[in-house]
Amino acid sequence: MSMRIALTAGGTDVDRIVDSAVAAEEDGFAGLWFPGGGGALDPLVILPLVGRATRRIALGTSVVPTYPRHPLVMARTAATVAATLAEPSRFTLGVGVSHRPIVEGVFGLSYGTNARHLREYLTVLDALRRDGRVAFSGEEYVANDDLGGLPRTYGLVVAALAPRSLAAAGELADGTVTWMANARAVEERIAPTIREAAAAAGRPEPRIVVGLPVAVTDDVDAGREAAARAFAVYGTLPNYQRVLAAGGASSPAEVALVGDEDAVADAVRALFAAGATELWAAPFPVGDDRRASRQRTRALLRDLAAG
Repeated sequence: MSMRIALTAGGTDVDRIVDSAVAAEEDGFAGLWFPGGGGALDPLVILPLVGRATRRIALGTSVVPTYPRHPLVMARTAATVAATLAEPSRFTLGVGVSHRPIVEGVFGLSYGTNARHLREYLTVLDALRRDGRVAFSGEEYVANDDLGGLPRTYGLVVAALAPRSLAAAGELADGTVTWMANARAVEERIAPTIREAAAAAGRPEPRIVVGLPVAVTDDVDAGREAAARAFAVYGTLPNYQRVLAAGGASSPAEVALVGDEDAVADAVRALFAAGATELWAAPFPVGDDRRASRQRTRALLRDLAAG
């Protein structure tokens, strides 16, 4: 089975980010996904630097929140990022509506119409990618613009799990990017919904990028405990709680891929069998020797990426 495997990227040290991207490309990984929050640098600013230092590896954002940026601003910024690359199609813009506590508590905006907001947002982005121009007037947005000759070949994926959001992603984007969705959630909820929406809209088979924490270790209990500590915040947010519940889980530690090389490899293969088109792996350390732990996990992922 061919498996497309990408790594998580980000941080605050620009030189380290660029060096890590070069190393990931040399190791044969398919892509890098850059977070759009959590104290990391703005991915739409850092990606052109990474893109100029690499040649092949795909670069994506997972995800840029939609609420703080008008879709016209987002589209022009994404086109500008794509324009910095010799191959604009290396870039995938991942967007999402974020979470109520962040949208309302940090940005001071209403989250009450998030499904309508997302559909209108994607409608604007889709028109600009398809035609290079848009004339749209909705309940959430008004958008009238022409991107001229800016690149339109970059990818677009959406953080989505709820049926309406997945339907919008299938109809108006290239697919979805998930976080904390296990194989069961992908097979039973995500893949069927987005594939049906894409087919109904006459679009190609959608991308299903599955992001999960990964740790290769002989001590599974310690691995689960480490995951529980490192990713506890995701279990407190309603959107992620729904993702976890769709997979029959109640905490991030339950969906993390943890075990020895054989166990983790089997879990990765199960994700692709369930419908994933790409694994976005977030290695995390287990035990006292954090560096050795990460290296062991990366080695397995590198082997799986090489086929």
